[in-house]
Amino acid sequence: MHAIQAEGLVKIYKSRKSEVRALDGVDLAVEEGTVLGLLGPTGAGKTTAVRILATLLKPDAGRATVAGFDIRTQPDAIRSVIGLSGQYAAVDENLTGSENLWLFGRLYQLSSPEARKRAGELLEQFDLVDAADRVVKTYSGGMRRRLDLASALIGRPRLLILDEPTTGLDPRSRFGMWDVIRDLVREGTTLLLTTQYLEEADELANTIAVVDHGKIIARGTADDLKAQVGGERIEVVVHDGTRIPEALETLGRIGIGEASVDEHTRQVTVPAEGGVKRLAMVIRDLDEAGIAIDDIGLRRPTLDDVFLALTGHAALEKPADDEQPTRRPE
Repeated sequence: MHAIQAEGLVKIYKSRKSEVRALDGVDLAVEEGTVLGLLGPTGAGKTTAVRILATLLKPDAGRATVAGFDIRTQPDAIRSVIGLSGQYAAVDENLTGSENLWLFGRLYQLSSPEARKRAGELLEQFDLVDAADRVVKTYSGGMRRRLDLASALIGRPRLLILDEPTTGLDPRSRFGMWDVIRDLVREGTTLLLTTQYLEEADELANTIAVVDHGKIIARGTADDLKAQVGGERIEVVVHDGTRIPEALETLGRIGIGEASVDEHTRQVTVPAEGGVKRLAMVIRDLDEAGIAIDDIGLRRPTLDDVFLALTGHAALEKPADDEQPTRRPE
């Protein structure tokens, strides 16, 4: 059974001067017990899709079910089985961590003792026990995000929707959130994760859907998507720039495509297959030719390469907000 099934979702934002299709026929499918990463730049339509699936926004066209319930006719049923964590922590900074979770438990119609017990379990799970009685305004950004995620789990949801859960966090806090999310997945939680961070999708998602300008432009596993932009390449930094032509000739005999050169960095790159075995051949041939190198490596395509190849721009290029787009339709 699909935890999420969406077909042809359309959402149009209108103003006096323009009309922007935030979603333009989006299809999504998330199997139970898996993680779908919805990857795209800010302004691509990710948050719009999340709000529609969480029944906070109505689509202009299309249909979708969440946990088997229809988003148009059964919104209350959907809200009872999902947890949602948005881009910004939705916690009361004047309450303590414990009080926040108790409050969310009561909103999920748990009895007061049940809410207090569940709050204690989540504070322990998210390593917030020592800060349980501190007001949230004293929490770091990473602690607030963990508390917000804990609040989304207070009702033991069948499906968890995380909208850019690590936006604004420093690298250490981001990695900590990744560990928390991995633990949830290991426990069987179904997860829809939106992110603009390519490495985050690569680390956490079973399947990735790339969204740009309100459309799904590619989908598959991270390896599937990387395969679309070609295979491995060998990169060599030549010590002496005058030996670059010789290095080009050597790599040209080993590679499977045309070599490229960055004169500024003295880097020569050539598409290659064969992994470490092919790399060893390059090292041997360069050594026999007496060409000294400063660095050499076997590089595989990243999701950044995928995104650039699919869209023609980097993933973090656009500053516009999903819900208040400033660019005109293309």
